[in-house]
Amino acid sequence: MRATSEAEVVEAVREARETGRPLEIVGHGTKRAFGRPVAGEVLEVSALAGIVAYEPEELIVTVRPGTTILELTDALAGKGQVLGFEPPEWAPLFGNSGRSTIGGAISVDASGPRRLRFGGARDQLLGIRAVNGLGEAFKAGGRVVKNVTGFDIPKLVCGAFGTLCVLTELTFRVFPQPQECAVLAARDVDPEPGFALLRRVWSSPIAPAALTYIPSGTETGSTRESRGTALIRLEGTRGVLADKIARLRALAVDCAIEEWAEGAALLAALADGEPFVGSACDVWHAHIPPASAVAFALSLVDARWYADRAGGFFWIELPAGNASSRSALLDAALQVRGHAILVRADAATRARCQVFPVESKERAALTRAVREAFDPLSLFNRGRMVEV
Repeated sequence: MRATSEAEVVEAVREARETGRPLEIVGHGTKRAFGRPVAGEVLEVSALAGIVAYEPEELIVTVRPGTTILELTDALAGKGQVLGFEPPEWAPLFGNSGRSTIGGAISVDASGPRRLRFGGARDQLLGIRAVNGLGEAFKAGGRVVKNVTGFDIPKLVCGAFGTLCVLTELTFRVFPQPQECAVLAARDVDPEPGFALLRRVWSSPIAPAALTYIPSGTETGSTRESRGTALIRLEGTRGVLADKIARLRALAVDCAIEEWAEGAALLAALADGEPFVGSACDVWHAHIPPASAVAFALSLVDARWYADRAGGFFWIELPAGNASSRSALLDAALQVRGHAILVRADAATRARCQVFPVESKERAALTRAVREAFDPLSLFNRGRMVEV
């Protein structure tokens, strides 16, 4: 089925309720292989696209979920503005040639390096329109930043993988585009001093817009890093940026800092998972307390990896379908009070192994109650996050 309006979404959901057939919600389908395999009739919502309202002076934009990230960011750039969570383009990572949509980015909670400064998608999604599993259109949140009335439902849809409702409209807070940007690098540094520098910068008043570490052997454009590199992106007006760079050099007491002309393009490529595009391996994300980044990195003996957010977010590549490597990764993440999510693997692997972290009994009960409130028949993306 293909919906071209909210009314058609309502009709499709009500029909699914009557027949008992689950629905797989699909936009452009670029992240369709993220999560457990889903069975059901496809409800395509890519036609729900376009900018509904844009008020640059109020720093607010409202779009339909099928709007591509590229279209939205280009429209904002025309007014000197950006999305603070810097949504990445993961389509090539999944072997797709199409363009990712903003609705897909919200559904999987995809954020880029600038999340470190402005917060993630859930922090900037002000309001939504959607259709629940009862076939009812509803709206939640608002079109102002300080909307605190009622329960903050928009936050729930971020990272819900389309299991709660079918989004039909999204309202975001946007930010002024930085006037100046510089990427600086501490090159030829091992993980311990590299992550230590990134954490010092993070806790300083510099307000970095990216803190990334790439280990030895990582291809970075035309060169191969001999030991490792810590990358720091700074933004601001010319005078502010110069002051930030001076402060950064003072913080880097044990390593040399240099500006890297290729740094901006490299950070974008890393955010998009480009080093793992085209490989046959499984790809994971690990969310780790930054203070434990070194210990976690040292446990990744047979894996390719790099880290963002001062060591709080790892990209990891493991041999496809290798149970022992997968088990070792999950154990290592638990040891440092973190968790790992399987991002890319074949359908058989995603069906039989743990894709998302196992929830505690209490949290699982809360999750189940929320899903039942939105979608009591479990019509939407059934089985994507938990086996049913």
